[in-house]
Parts: sequence; structure tokens; C-alpha cells
Amino acid sequence: MDKEIWIRADIPDDAEKRKQLVLSALESGIDTAIVRPGDDFGSLGKVRLFENDGGKLTGNYELVALRTPDDQDRAMAMAGKRAGVILDSSDWTVIPLENLIARFRDSGTRVYACAADREQAKLYMQTLEKGVDGIVITTEDPNTIRGFADIVSSSADVELVPLEVTEVRNIEMGDRVCVDTVSMMEPGEGMLIGSSASCMFLVQSESEDNGYVAARPFRVNAGAVHAYVMGPEGRTRYLAELKSGEPVVLVKRDGSTRISSVGRCKIEQRPLILMKATDGTSTYSTILQNAETVRLVTPEGSVSVAALKKGDRVLARLESGGRHFGMKIEETIREI
Repeated sequence: MDKEIWIRADIPDDAEKRKQLVLSALESGIDTAIVRPGDDFGSLGKVRLFENDGGKLTGNYELVALRTPDDQDRAMAMAGKRAGVILDSSDWTVIPLENLIARFRDSGTRVYACAADREQAKLYMQTLEKGVDGIVITTEDPNTIRGFADIVSSSADVELVPLEVTEVRNIEMGDRVCVDTVSMMEPGEGMLIGSSASCMFLVQSESEDNGYVAARPFRVNAGAVHAYVMGPEGRTRYLAELKSGEPVVLVKRDGSTRISSVGRCKIEQRPLILMKATDGTSTYSTILQNAETVRLVTPEGSVSVAALKKGDRVLARLESGGRHFGMKIEETIREI
């Protein structure tokens, strides 16, 4: 399950202010709210409402105010016994968040942290690498909610390195996947694609006009059905598995990322090319459609696969280890 962002709409005493918090959250793409018993805000839109009755929330969730080490012990005892626990502390130097994240990890109980500002939220999302499962915004100002909206639609930056192309050649026809997203991309932005998880190349969106067809900046002509694509939290998926509504990671030339959703995927038989590239030690490959509109991102710009040649430099992400059901594992593996 992906990371979530909620709003605490149960804090203001005035019912109209509570309603405005929920409305502002919905307008910012946040569809889950903690409310007071009897607050019927379901008519505002498609929203999940959790009623807070003295810290007990509907759905077997619990809100825990952390003030002392005893509070921490009480929260830890809920691991595996609640669907989720929302942790609220004004001073995380007293109650280390790392302890709680470690305790709840793999317990079956989701852990959320209350955050009053964007910087707090980003920190909680990254603590112990995995971070909390979600952020609960605590504010009485509806205007500040929008600043949180992209916290969970972003992901950790990736390191991209230039590789030198060693071979480009035509291969047999095959099934390639075109991924249409719900987001507009810019030149230098696309998806990480590769025949192995150890090396994924940055394939640019169709965000540049080429004189033959209009730009389609929402689309990445990603490659053959067998290839990996990078998803949220560093997981990989096969291109053939992607479905409408599923999240994908969009990556820019500088390694910054954001999360979008698949609008649709088109799998069609097309002529393919095999490209190989090296970092000077190992050689990696990917398979792409042989079309002028398919472009790889380079340190300076982009290059069409139709013009790609030996000696060109293209950007890629390298990593060690292997994959098991899309999750990174430490093992010795060779994919050739």
C-alpha cells in the first residue's frame, strides 16, 4: 500500500471551520480526514472519514498523544493489534520516531505521524529510509493544506550517471509498451526503463516536436514488454504489468522525481532495437521501439534512437543486488 496523507479536521471547535478543512483537503487531492462524531462531510466529495472519539478512531485506528516514554510504550504495544496508529508528538527528541517506525515495521499495523508543516512531513516520510506510512496534517488554516499536497506524490531523488553506448542494432519485431500518464512532462523528463534492474535508462517522454507528429508530453514510449520500469519506493514493475490508475515514477535529468498515475498502456507489435552501453566496467542493455519519437536523455539534452550511435552518452541509474517481486534484495545476480 502506498504512503498516504490525511487531514485532522476534528481540531477546530467551529463546525464550519472543520468543514472548510475537509473541503480544502479535497481540493488539494487529499481524500482522508479525521473528523468529530456526527460531522457528516461525505457530501463534499469522495472522501474517507474517520471519527475520533477520545482517541479511538473508526476502522480500528488509534490516535496517540506522545508526551512521555510511557506513551511510547503504550503506542508500541498496539503494533499488530490496530489497523493503524496515528502518532502525535510536539517533541520528537523526547520520543524518537525511529523507535516507533522500527517497531511497527512488518507488524501489519500502519503508522502515521502528525505534522504541522511541510518540512516536518518530508522528514517523517524519510526517517529510517522507509519512513512512516502516512502523514496527518495538523493545522487550522485551510490555506496551508495545499503546501502538503505533493508530499506523497514525490519520491526520493535518484542518482543518474552517463553511460557510453557500445552497440545499437535492429532485432526482431516484438511487443512494445507505450505508457500514457495523467501528467504533462517536459524535455529531459521520462521514466527509468531497463532490461535489468541493475541498470535502468532514462527514456524521455514524447515532449519534443519532431516535424512528423505533434508532441505528446504525457506519453513515454517505454520499450519491450519484458523491461523493468521504476515505481514508487524504488520498486520495479514489468512494463507488461502496468494498468490504468497505478503509480509510476517520473524522473528528470537532474535525478529529481515525482509520482504520476498510468492513464492507459498500449501494447503493439513494432520493430525493435537493442541498445548496449557501458560504465567502463560492466555492459548493460535495453530494448526500445525503432522510432524517431523514442528518445533517451543525455547529459546535455536527448537523442532519438534513430540517430543513436556508438560513443554517444546516455543517462542511467545503476544499482547492485537483485529483485524479488519488484523489491530490492541483496544477492549476487547476473542478468545478461
